[in-house]
Amino acid sequence: MKKSFLLFLLVFSTLTFAQSPVKENIKYLKIIQKKCANKKGYQLVLKQVVSDSRCPEGLNCIWAGEASAIISVYKDSKLVEDNTMVFSMKNEQENLKWLANYLPEKQKNLKSVSVFPYPKKGVKINAKEPYLKIGFVK
Repeated sequence: MKKSFLLFLLVFSTLTFAQSPVKENIKYLKIIQKKCANKKGYQLVLKQVVSDSRCPEGLNCIWAGEASAIISVYKDSKLVEDNTMVFSMKNEQENLKWLANYLPEKQKNLKSVSVFPYPKKGVKINAKEPYLKIGFVK
């Protein structure tokens, strides 16, 4: 009985620890507040961060908070639409799906989107500093 139990532990531990996680090759795209003139195809521009109630680093909060921003979509340098997006855990997938509509095929496998810089206790963020950081698998 002891031998079979030890054999079971040996097999179980080998199977458990032998599997190494698959590391995805994640690249990042930065969406800033400046439109490039005369660009062909779609272009995303962070127009404005409307609100940011995320819990600042250095504080303990009951709620993680959320950020809200207006994203402008241009096609061939002409405005297509302005979309107000709320960045929180509950609607991350919805945001990723919307953003994928306007990205090149090689960048459509989106994994994350965040508003940066993240607020810090006692530090004021300049209105021109924010940007979106979009993570995708290459």
